[in-house]
Amino acid sequence: MMSEIWLKSVGSVTKFSILLLVFFIQGLSQTAEELKYYAERIEFGEIDVRRSALFDLRNFESESASRVAIPALRDISEIVRATATHTVVFLPEEEAIRVLTPLLNERSAFIRRETAYALGEVGSAAAVKHLTNLMQKDTDREVRVAGAVALGRIGNVSAVQILNEVFKKKPKSKRSFLRRAAARSIGQIAQRLQNQSKTRTTPESFLPEKHKKIVRPRFRRLVEQFPVFRRSNEIMLKVMQSPKEAPDTRREASFAVGEIGDASSIEPLKRNLRSGDYYLAEISAEALRKVYASVNFANSDGVSESASSVK
Repeated sequence: MMSEIWLKSVGSVTKFSILLLVFFIQGLSQTAEELKYYAERIEFGEIDVRRSALFDLRNFESESASRVAIPALRDISEIVRATATHTVVFLPEEEAIRVLTPLLNERSAFIRRETAYALGEVGSAAAVKHLTNLMQKDTDREVRVAGAVALGRIGNVSAVQILNEVFKKKPKSKRSFLRRAAARSIGQIAQRLQNQSKTRTTPESFLPEKHKKIVRPRFRRLVEQFPVFRRSNEIMLKVMQSPKEAPDTRREASFAVGEIGDASSIEPLKRNLRSGDYYLAEISAEALRKVYASVNFANSDGVSESASSVK
């Protein structure tokens, strides 16, 4: 009797497994049909139809959907090509770099800019040399800004030198966006190296101090592990304290020195706590906590005793 019950239960499980497999295969088939549908819309549709198809494909966030979008990178329409750059970012990194980098040579600054942003989304260190070259040679200011932003998103230390060089020129209003982007990217690269969670906004929040957790940095002295950050720290401290800089640039420089975490930034950051710029003061408070965490670990979480004294 028991054996019959066991056989029936095994049989029901087997039937259920087969049913699941059938649904899975049908799902794959449906996806393949959907991708074919989008491929046809990209090939034969009007501009708005092609763009809509690319937006939908991006929402799949899959390699197969990104591959369907590759032909759109050669579309006659600028806006379609630009849209496609952000749709192919889910390809394997090497392939994404290969299909995107030729667009950095497009005549259209709009295409070059969107391609730079897309390379930042891909996040591969293999794109750094292309983006640094873009920052050095491209004549369009917005394209250079996109290159700087992308380098920060990638987070590779080899990009820091070219970002430092942005500050060789004197601050002017026309350069403020590039200087701001470069300062933030320096901070993001330091943040990535220190294994900190990514800060999406600066300041990260205006929550009370007890709700702001500081994690232990990977390197106690980042400037010794990666000497290029020593120069970055010097530049960022100067930018942070200069009244000639745009407010947003000073804020991002404060963020950057916090991520670098060198003791030399403690006193300048303390002075910023009294700034009439409330955002700068809050960013500096967050930065100061991170500097203390780098300089003087006090517990297993890497939070320093001095961090609790930041007001």
